[in-house]
Amino acid sequence: MSKGAVLFRDDIYKAQRMQKAQQLRELGINPYGNGIAKEMTSNTFLQQFQYVQTMAEGEKKDTTQSVQVAGRIKFIRLMGKAAFIKIEDMQGILQAYLSKNELDAMFETFKKNIEVGDIVALRGFPFVTKTGELSLHTLELYFLAKAINPLPEKYHGLVDIELRYRQRYLDLIMNKEVRDSFVMRSQIVSCVRHFFEEKGFLEVETPMMHPIPGGANAKPFVTYHNALNVERYLRIAPELYLKRLVVGGFEAVFEINRNFRNEGMDHSHNPEFTMIEFYWAYKDYKDLMVLIQELFNILLEILKLPKVLNFNHHNINFQNFQTISYTNALIEIGGIPSDIVLDEEKLYAYLLKNNIPLETKMELGKLQSEAFDAFVEHQLINPTFITEFPIAISPLARANDENPNIADRFELFIGGSEIANGFSELNDPLEQYKRFEAQVKAKEAGDEEAQYMDEDYINALCYGMPPTAGAGIGIDRLVMLLTNQPNIKDVILFPALKPQKKEIQTKE
Repeated sequence: MSKGAVLFRDDIYKAQRMQKAQQLRELGINPYGNGIAKEMTSNTFLQQFQYVQTMAEGEKKDTTQSVQVAGRIKFIRLMGKAAFIKIEDMQGILQAYLSKNELDAMFETFKKNIEVGDIVALRGFPFVTKTGELSLHTLELYFLAKAINPLPEKYHGLVDIELRYRQRYLDLIMNKEVRDSFVMRSQIVSCVRHFFEEKGFLEVETPMMHPIPGGANAKPFVTYHNALNVERYLRIAPELYLKRLVVGGFEAVFEINRNFRNEGMDHSHNPEFTMIEFYWAYKDYKDLMVLIQELFNILLEILKLPKVLNFNHHNINFQNFQTISYTNALIEIGGIPSDIVLDEEKLYAYLLKNNIPLETKMELGKLQSEAFDAFVEHQLINPTFITEFPIAISPLARANDENPNIADRFELFIGGSEIANGFSELNDPLEQYKRFEAQVKAKEAGDEEAQYMDEDYINALCYGMPPTAGAGIGIDRLVMLLTNQPNIKDVILFPALKPQKKEIQTKE
């Protein structure tokens, strides 16, 4: 038995729809018609022919106008020799009237073979129904796609969350608000791109398969290149390639990139995700903090969003970006006593007492990072820049001139999650080499997320990189924030999901 036969076996509804598709073929009508243009969207139709509604009673039609529309049928009401249907396209819903008087034999063909979910094209003229709804009076009808799968029942819709993620195409068909969210995502990406272009940044593209995974502390996906006979790593970050370009003379670059990290999944993490990373020569991390605030102001203005946004049951005020140092955040927000925060042994004991899982030996910076994740991050609701990070967890950042134990680095937190990470870049090749060596030792000791030695990047730095600041902004989390979606799966069209048990089995 063929796989196709198995796919539709034992489903009476699908079988009936397949039979109707065959009946259309027997009548000489292709149920999957082609070459039929859509001349006007539903929204354009409703706007362009508004004047018909103002015409005198009994004359609310304009037979001089002939227009062809197309979309998916979402509603059918049959009335003997007439019918009303509603078709939906990307811009909205339009009602159409069909009558046996105009369509003749095609009307009966329509009645017998059409169903909710089918895609059709209709040609006709605008008119207003007795109930006052601007509609299309159909003179011609074309079948474009016979839907074999029936849509979910109208009044309950598609409510199964798992099914919505697995069959995003069905989710988009049934839920207008989902389509609107992804339209907004596209607008956000476009706004971000134009913002950096107007600032003089050059958009570039860097490799997605790396010989050495670098630019972040993360576990990579591993693949294999047959022609080169070598392992390759899917990109965990474009950082080291973008900074090579700064060495090469590009003083302001950005990339809107897909990254891949072979780690856990939760409401704010997906194994593949989108970021923008940007690097700006002759600037420092404080300049980037100002730039990011400006970006948010521009986004809210262009997208016509209020300065106070609701996100995950919190009102987030974008009129006041706060700044606090890492250590002060641990004390003032995390509630950790000041005499413990800078003491390695005391902090280790404090975390164990509070049931925070730790490795046998961890240096102070790593312990502070564990404390921050546990006690601080989730409380950072309004836009907050955390600065003065421990140098131990900032292997690519420039050390502060006055205190070498901290990095010239910031992270922006909003709504309890990290939105952006940036720092003044380390451009001393000897110091960077030492940092990489420390990362290699950490990896050998069992830290799977520690970075690799990248000798070619060190070689690039040896040619001289100007003082540079760089940052990354998580696009998915940015979209979550601006569309009030607390789950990352709701802003990624096809999120990663656990595999389902195979339900279709074929016989050999």
